[in-house]
Amino acid sequence: MHGIGQHAVGEELLLRDWQPALLDGLTRADHRDAVNASDVAMAFYGHLFRPAGERLAVGDPFFTADDVETGLEEDLLLAWWTEAARVDPKVAPPGADTLVRVPGSVQAALRQLSRSRFFGGLALRAMVFDLKQVSRYLRDPHLREAAQATVGKLITEDTRVVVAHSLGSVVAYETLAAMPGHQVRALVTLGSPLGIANLIFDRLEPAPRDGLGAWPGSDDLTWTNIADHGDVVALEKDLRPRFGPRVDNAVVHNGAHAHAVTAYLTDKLTGTAIADGLHVR
Repeated sequence: MHGIGQHAVGEELLLRDWQPALLDGLTRADHRDAVNASDVAMAFYGHLFRPAGERLAVGDPFFTADDVETGLEEDLLLAWWTEAARVDPKVAPPGADTLVRVPGSVQAALRQLSRSRFFGGLALRAMVFDLKQVSRYLRDPHLREAAQATVGKLITEDTRVVVAHSLGSVVAYETLAAMPGHQVRALVTLGSPLGIANLIFDRLEPAPRDGLGAWPGSDDLTWTNIADHGDVVALEKDLRPRFGPRVDNAVVHNGAHAHAVTAYLTDKLTGTAIADGLHVR
């Protein structure tokens, strides 16, 4: 299940990248025969974020720093900046005055993030558009419901493993949590923002209780969360404080492309988690 910034593609284009990377990860885990390419399906919800009437060649809307809204969008942007500065020496950290939202803090955040390895080369308007995809999913109940319905249609009684990347991990988690009795054996989240307090975690449905998120399935469900040390989106690498000790967490090394889904999928740990969910030994 894909993450942010995929609104101008579709299921088949994403599968073209995901399928071979996933099979490579299974190969690294010595379980290449566990899955055929035809066994993999892509739950696509990116079209819900695509402005009506746009063609693929038009690209992202021409957002500027002025389009970043106060509240969730600004807070998430500053969280990304803080994490980027922690893991990348090229990024100057936000000062104390910035953290109280002084004028120009959004412009400063975008400028610094553009220097980072993580966001380097990403157009400002694309960065802002990614912010807005996260905020729209969390604040627009109709879009949220439509995204989960799209995902839910592909989770049948034969579905054993759900693999979700970035914002897709939030959609997958909420979809599974709302499907009592589903037969999914394993949830594998890659570069997930699920553990970010206040901005993501505290906005989940169902709402966390006593500081702990609901378990998204039966007691037999295994959940493996995989993050790169330099992945700014996966701000909280360890999900156990938010969802309990049953979450199996791992840190991988994706090189310069810390958040790239193909880098996550080709790792041996991802392949092993998928094979375990299929009960392959």
